[in-house]
Amino acid sequence: MAAREPLSTPFTSSNTADDVLRGVDLTGVRAIVTGASSGLGIETARALTAAGAEVTLAVRNTTAGDAVAEAIASSTGGIRPRVVQLDLADRATVTRFVDGWDGPLHLLINNAGVVTGGLERTREGWELQFATNHLGHFALATGLHGALAQGALDRDGARIVSVSSTAHMRSGVDFDDLHFERRSYDPQIAYAQSKTANALFAVEATRRWASDGIIANAVNPGGVATGLQRNFTTRQKESLDAAEAAGVFRYKTVEQGAATSIVAAVAPEFAHSGGHYLDDAQVAYTVPNDADLAQHPHGVKEWALDPATAQRLWTASTNLLRV
Repeated sequence: MAAREPLSTPFTSSNTADDVLRGVDLTGVRAIVTGASSGLGIETARALTAAGAEVTLAVRNTTAGDAVAEAIASSTGGIRPRVVQLDLADRATVTRFVDGWDGPLHLLINNAGVVTGGLERTREGWELQFATNHLGHFALATGLHGALAQGALDRDGARIVSVSSTAHMRSGVDFDDLHFERRSYDPQIAYAQSKTANALFAVEATRRWASDGIIANAVNPGGVATGLQRNFTTRQKESLDAAEAAGVFRYKTVEQGAATSIVAAVAPEFAHSGGHYLDDAQVAYTVPNDADLAQHPHGVKEWALDPATAQRLWTASTNLLRV
């Protein structure tokens, strides 16, 4: 694998989203934040709004989204974010969202995610975590490519932020059984596969779209207590507790967790450099696929950045969405 160019930012794990945005004026920037009715999505949307961006909250529950939009407008004194319904596991709502978008788009923050405690499937029969975390965002981003390209023209580039996770280190993408039709189901492995897919998307989207001025990067927000953990099984909770005890991660505040997404969204270091995986506001170091997670809590495995795998996943995803 080719070596990545050295990049660094002035931020660390202790910085917040507001720290990253201090002095940054996002007036005129149009942004979409998926999953913006809870946790990291709320803070990401709030911080962008406070910096002047025109933000759209893409959420499954618009009642919850409206409450968030009101709270953001009140706390920031900014423009009230727009709320649009989006269920990433439902292709019809993704299509409706894309068709309803008008004008340029400068920032697409693919933040939403789901964790399941057992095997769940979409109406197509797709495994729910892969379908939501990867395929839904893939359909959204490819559907909005024209808007992003238009946004890139008027602001010297558009950016996509793909929220991944340390969990990616547990599994690559199993192209022979993407939806657990033959192997026994493990929700942790399924989640890990979807998070690896999020990183691979950033690699291939940058390769394909950099010439259009569109750059994509993946981020690991770190350990943040959000609604994502509400469906954890006892085994998943025990695994998380063991990882914390082993020093794999320490819990961050939501404000600190959102900082890495904001770095990828606005930091000048990533204006024209994509396909990276960021951790603690920096480009993570790459480790072999057999590396131990406990020994490399801030690394990124080769399988999450491999260009050939990224191209293969793009093709597989496109073919699935054609059915």
